[in-house]
Amino acid sequence: MRLILLGPPGAGKGTQAQRLVEKHGIPQLSTGDMLRAAVQAGTEVGKRAKAVMDAGELVSDAIVNAIVAERIDQADCAKGFILDGYPRTLVQADAVESMLRERGLSLDVVIELVVDDKALVGRIVKRAEETKAAGLPVRKDDNPAVFEERLREYYKKTSPLIGYYYAKGKLRGVDGMTGIDTVTEQIEAVLESATQEAA
Repeated sequence: MRLILLGPPGAGKGTQAQRLVEKHGIPQLSTGDMLRAAVQAGTEVGKRAKAVMDAGELVSDAIVNAIVAERIDQADCAKGFILDGYPRTLVQADAVESMLRERGLSLDVVIELVVDDKALVGRIVKRAEETKAAGLPVRKDDNPAVFEERLREYYKKTSPLIGYYYAKGKLRGVDGMTGIDTVTEQIEAVLESATQEAA
């Protein structure tokens, strides 16, 4: 099962990805983790990424795409994987199509966690208050102004992917505003129907 989770920051993609990892035994591939692992392992593309990061620059699409391609060739991805936070742009989405096609693979489904932006900002404020009340440091992302900027960035760069995957017949939406368990149930139902369609 090869799938992508789409949705703005705070939609709960990370939580749902972890549940999918536990239930289906397929890895969650997050670009941040993959970049760090490639740099640590000292792979060819990891060295290129390190040089760019050391210079304080953003890692290019070409490097990120190469790291993803290298990662999906690893043994634990044989049964499938969850892409979380990648692709972020149409250029990256085209790269995913190409790398899968070269391996005789394709995406099974793209799941969009559909959420209400205002409620999301409320969620973030609440999370920050609970963290503060527990005497823990508040994540800098949990500042409403920072969060709203991240939301704008998401809609500018990533929301075009919704139309891209809809046109390919891969997109399925689930209501991300329901409880965590209900979202999980909706995702499982989508995966089941995608598996049946593929059979």
